[in-house]
Amino acid sequence: QGSRKVTADFSGGHLSSDGGLVFIREMEMKRGTLGRLAGCFTDLREQVFVEHSVEELLRQRVGALALGYEDLIDHDRLRHDPLCALMAGKADVLGEDRMCESDKGKALAGHSTLNRLELGAHGGDGRYKKILARPDEIAALLLEEGVKAIPRKSREIVLDFDATDDPLHGAQEGAFFHGYYRNYCYLPLYCFCGTIPLLAKLRDAKRDASEGTVEELKNIVAAIRRRFGKKARIVVRADSGFARDEIMAWCEANRVFYCLGLARNNRLVARLGKAFGELHAEIKSGERPMPVRRFEDFEYRTRKSWSRARRVVGKAEILDKGQNPRFIVTNLSAEENARFEAGCLYEKFYCARGEMENRIKEAQQDLFADRTSTHWMASNQLRLWFSAFAHLMLSVLRAEVLRGTELAQATVGQIRLKLFKIAARVKISCRRIHLELASAYPYRATFRRAWTNLAAMPAG
Repeated sequence: QGSRKVTADFSGGHLSSDGGLVFIREMEMKRGTLGRLAGCFTDLREQVFVEHSVEELLRQRVGALALGYEDLIDHDRLRHDPLCALMAGKADVLGEDRMCESDKGKALAGHSTLNRLELGAHGGDGRYKKILARPDEIAALLLEEGVKAIPRKSREIVLDFDATDDPLHGAQEGAFFHGYYRNYCYLPLYCFCGTIPLLAKLRDAKRDASEGTVEELKNIVAAIRRRFGKKARIVVRADSGFARDEIMAWCEANRVFYCLGLARNNRLVARLGKAFGELHAEIKSGERPMPVRRFEDFEYRTRKSWSRARRVVGKAEILDKGQNPRFIVTNLSAEENARFEAGCLYEKFYCARGEMENRIKEAQQDLFADRTSTHWMASNQLRLWFSAFAHLMLSVLRAEVLRGTELAQATVGQIRLKLFKIAARVKISCRRIHLELASAYPYRATFRRAWTNLAAMPAG
């Protein structure tokens, strides 16, 4: 400024824009989730020549997703970053001891190695794809770790199910056109408990959105009851795409509650006729301004598809644009708990299901769960699981480490921006690795509080 000349060069030493990744490293050291995930792979490589263990590859890949690096090609640059090597668990963070001279200074694996890791999910070829995923064990581990992350004293556990579109832009295996989404896509099935992912199952779009829910519920409910016992209330919550007799009957037979959206039809709308008539009269007389609504509680059974009559709550609502009837079906009883009275059940409980939409947005927009661009479904499923484990890690961080800070309710994207993206100079000696974080970092108090919480968090 003024008379001073502004110059620049590349003599700053080891610098990183991801100084906050120490939280990811410490979280993994505390919980060991990715170490257990590595146990779900079979490594057929000749170990004497292996420089990147499966656990290191997973910590590198999943950690990079948490930091916002979505593509494998990004790792050709990240492999030079000593902090990323630290996150991956490398002892030689500068890559000085690599076997090949051309790899000196590159502590981490490049995109080709990571690509072989992912394509190995499709099956080995005896030469290149020698790290083989065991998908059933990976799905079981995500569920186990997710259930472990649910607060231990929970007495009511709400399971939010939903399916969403994952648009495809190539000739991927299992690509079908979906009439509702008007695109070629996959139709992954998700289950969250609050912010915690329990299920991320990739499926083609040639199916009903709820298909496979009962099979997944059997595993999820069993895992929850092993940890919380039979006294914890389990409630399945989902939109009208899941109001299927098979799902409701299974819940009723297994002491599981449900609260599901119900698609309207002429018979259901007719049940709200009297309520709509009274609301119109109140509006016309000036007693109540728009919008107005009233809730009706009644028993209902379809003519063919349901095996029994069930409790339905109907919302008679009049908006500026006209009538807006809505319905839910449930086996929760208002006599048992006032929270389940018709209006409260709909507005306070069922409508809270919208929070799950935010979790799916986090998965796809912040953690790149929709980057299913390999040809095979098996490797795309593996990518989806990587995003789910990154989501699980950051959900635990938000709940446990960021408790009491301004980021306690932040989205994954905000956590990344405000906690992870910190300029840092890395000083390396034989005794320690020292990080000098940016002096102008505006969230110092949040960082210190979070680090205190992390240090107090028990291992395991």
